[in-house]
Amino acid sequence: MNELVFFINNVVIAGSVTGSIYAIGAVGVTLIFSIMRFAHFAHGDMMTFGAFMVLLLASAFPGAGAAFGVPAALVLLPVAMALTALLAVGIDRAFYKPLRAHGVKPIVLVIGSLGVTLMLQGLIRLFSGTGGSSLYVDDRKEIFRLALPFEGVRAPVVITEPQLWLFGITLVAVVGLHLFLTRSRLGKAMRAMSDNPDLAQASGINTNTIVAVTWVIAGGLAAIAGTLLSLDVTFKPDLSFFLLLPIFAAAIVGGVGHPFGAVAGGFVVGFAETLAVFNWSVLLRPFRDSLPEWLTQAGNLAFVGTEYKIVVPFFILVVILVWRPTGIFKGKVI
Repeated sequence: MNELVFFINNVVIAGSVTGSIYAIGAVGVTLIFSIMRFAHFAHGDMMTFGAFMVLLLASAFPGAGAAFGVPAALVLLPVAMALTALLAVGIDRAFYKPLRAHGVKPIVLVIGSLGVTLMLQGLIRLFSGTGGSSLYVDDRKEIFRLALPFEGVRAPVVITEPQLWLFGITLVAVVGLHLFLTRSRLGKAMRAMSDNPDLAQASGINTNTIVAVTWVIAGGLAAIAGTLLSLDVTFKPDLSFFLLLPIFAAAIVGGVGHPFGAVAGGFVVGFAETLAVFNWSVLLRPFRDSLPEWLTQAGNLAFVGTEYKIVVPFFILVVILVWRPTGIFKGKVI
């Protein structure tokens, strides 16, 4: 049972946390692609910007969460979401809209997004510095240790307060997005534009409004992902940048342009990373007497080392695309 608890802590919980972050990030990436038809590489830095806005607001109003019994960062998150959405719309108006007006190819927009990435990184580093900062400015992060009611079980199941918030907010965000896209008139218009932009425009749909709403949703989701990740670990200017490639892998694995596929792809990639670096020799300890000697003496039976886990999403990406080129949920072929 102690080995099972170790598995729960290091695979089930850790994989769920990673998968939730990837899922929220991949939904924003895939929404932008489905409407604008280009890969937005600055999405990771939008996540960082949202977390940085929360850090500034929580530092300015450290007692904001006391009345609600939650961290100030969570109370101020909606404000940061609005600011990040405003940034996203502003970036589109200043950089991408003029390029679209000139009819440039999608690859030019992709290169432009790399320039926006460097610009955002520089600005965030300029004002935040290069060190780490905790978003818990008013209280300490609460850690829950749940002891299982079994004899001989010494290790507890460990889960933190921001992880619980992450699971809950991810569920609410996914369900809310589903209802918006399937029930609301604006959501149906977004789906129509995703399927056929020219036909949607000919049908009277205001494409400029759809583009703006897409950026607002993507910016809000980016702020959520960046903030919840920073609450669980710590805020760093380059934290979300290193998640960008796995997030894109999750979006493609799920089916690029398919929001619900992005959620599935996020959890597939998240759990695959966690399972690949997990030391499987721990689970073999209760059976050491019946196993070969070379297997019992192995100290680490992880598939890859922790420093190489970044290759796991791309291995899955290749396998999925060879088996199903459109991704799990039949997204758009790039």
